[in-house]
This record gives sequence, structure tokens and C-alpha cells, in this order.
Amino acid sequence: MALSEAFLEWEQATQQRAEAQGLEQGLEQGQRSLILRQLEQRIGLLSQQKRDRISTLDREHLEAIAIALLDFREINDLDAWLNADR
Repeated sequence: MALSEAFLEWEQATQQRAEAQGLEQGLEQGQRSLILRQLEQRIGLLSQQKRDRISTLDREHLEAIAIALLDFREINDLDAWLNADR
């Protein structure tokens, strides 16, 4: 009986972690999508290379670019931000 209960607890904990991870990934993807739309609204269409580069940013850098893009006026501002040593 104890083994069965332990398995059920493990299974539930594993499922909860998987759900939390899926939620986290979904939120991050939504943030990326919003940032890409905001960038294109602000400075124009982005090349696939730039879109791919932004798509690889981690959460910390996504938050940073979300703030920085408010000051972008042209594509060179984005290039400078992406090429900065971070």
C-alpha cells in the first residue's frame, strides 16, 4: 500500500511540474510574440534573422528588450541592442 501511495504522490508531483513548465513556456512564447509585434510596429518589418535572434532570448533578456524597445527609433537601435555584450 505504501508503495502505491508513494507512486501516486510522485506521479502527481511530476504532472504538476510538467504543467508548471508548460505554462512557463507558454507565457515566455507569448512575451516573445508580443515583443516581435511591438518591434515591428515601432521600427518596421524584421528580417527572419532578427526574428530568430529574438526568439532565442532568455526570460531576462526578453524583459530587458521589452523595456529597451520603448526607446528604439530605427532598426539600428535594435541591432545595437542585440550586439551589445550581455
